[in-house]
Amino acid sequence: MDNQGIYVGLDIGTTSIKVIVAEAVQGQMNVIGVGSQRSEGVSRGVIVDIDKAVAVIQAAVAQAEDKANIKIDRVVAGIPANMLQIEQVSGMIAVGEENKEISDNDVRSVAAAALVRNLPPERETLSLVPTEFIVDGFDDIKDPRGMLGVRLEMRGIMLTVPKTVIHNTKKAIEKAGLRVGGLVISPLAIGRLALTDGEQDFGTVLIDMGGGQSTAAVIHDRKLKFTSVDQEGGEYITKDISVVLNTSFTDAEKLKREYGNADSLATSEEETFPVTVVGKHEPAMISEKYLSEIIEARVAQIFKRLKKALDAVNALELPGGVVITGGTTALPGVTELAQDIFDRPVKRFIPDDMGLRHPSFTEGLALIKYAAQMTDIEMLVSSVLPTPFMVDGAQIPSSSPSPAPQKQPEQTAASEGRRLVKRKPDKQTEKTEPKEPSALRRFFGNFFE
Repeated sequence: MDNQGIYVGLDIGTTSIKVIVAEAVQGQMNVIGVGSQRSEGVSRGVIVDIDKAVAVIQAAVAQAEDKANIKIDRVVAGIPANMLQIEQVSGMIAVGEENKEISDNDVRSVAAAALVRNLPPERETLSLVPTEFIVDGFDDIKDPRGMLGVRLEMRGIMLTVPKTVIHNTKKAIEKAGLRVGGLVISPLAIGRLALTDGEQDFGTVLIDMGGGQSTAAVIHDRKLKFTSVDQEGGEYITKDISVVLNTSFTDAEKLKREYGNADSLATSEEETFPVTVVGKHEPAMISEKYLSEIIEARVAQIFKRLKKALDAVNALELPGGVVITGGTTALPGVTELAQDIFDRPVKRFIPDDMGLRHPSFTEGLALIKYAAQMTDIEMLVSSVLPTPFMVDGAQIPSSSPSPAPQKQPEQTAASEGRRLVKRKPDKQTEKTEPKEPSALRRFFGNFFE
């Protein structure tokens, strides 16, 4: 369903922390506020200094509040795919009497049964995505509520991550004076925004190149099937420029943004520019091609490592090709270099929202869209997780008019308080070619044997 209301996405990145506020009205998402601040306390997508991250989150939130003219209360945050584990799970319960209709509580119970696993103490379940329900042997059911049955089964995909990643993210959000409206694994959310319906169905490789790391994800049948994280991103390109040209990190970043190109064949030796060199009074003249060769070497290295991981599961044989996004892909020549290395069609995704037409805003927008499009069933299943979704407009419906049973702790967390924000009272808000079947069989065999 398309939920109505206000949604706030929090993208905690290595180079910047972004807050995006949007209002969902009749299926349309209208961005009404954005905040972006230089990141601190974050390394390779993971919070390593909570207090520093808190200060930046507060500054970004304040900036977004001022532009959107609202008071932000709750956010949906992204979790990096570092050490992500993907597992197929299933659960089964007895509904009860023969003539009893399946209710919300039955869905919660079967979801909880699917989560019964002996997880290592250092890991926590982040998401449980239902793929189908089975009622008395009848499968491929998306919503079993209201049906008659004595046995209810659920199959889904469980995503687990290190507890410390979730704890640090939640702690930073709470210390910033906010509440956690939900946590989403980043490539899962980005896939729903950056990929077309056909790309999600038939299978596509999605690469998100951030400042601290680059993540490759495989999405097929609208499910996240595989991820691989390379611990290098845009900051490493800047460091290379700084070291090779003997210039400061700040100047190196400026050179990358103003003159950088990841495709050395598209640059010229004749085009030169001055570079401030540490220890010298006069700037050195560097050619555009030389700078490009520095950038190309690092980006190619990242792509080649990701390709090795993707080749191991035959992911590049899927018909959707490769879609790239993230701030680093704003560099000219990245798409062409990726196409050369992956030997597959490559396209870059850039949001088309006014003022956000830059690939660095992809994750923040993706978090908002993911939350706004959560279905009733996804909300119900989420209510049994350690961190349930509590988003604006997403009410967990009652499947029968009879008096509701006394709430369990999971139900209370999932059914109370739906507002992400509180509007400020004194002002008005401004709104401003398929492969052979054998390739797919080999692909599935790598994941679900």
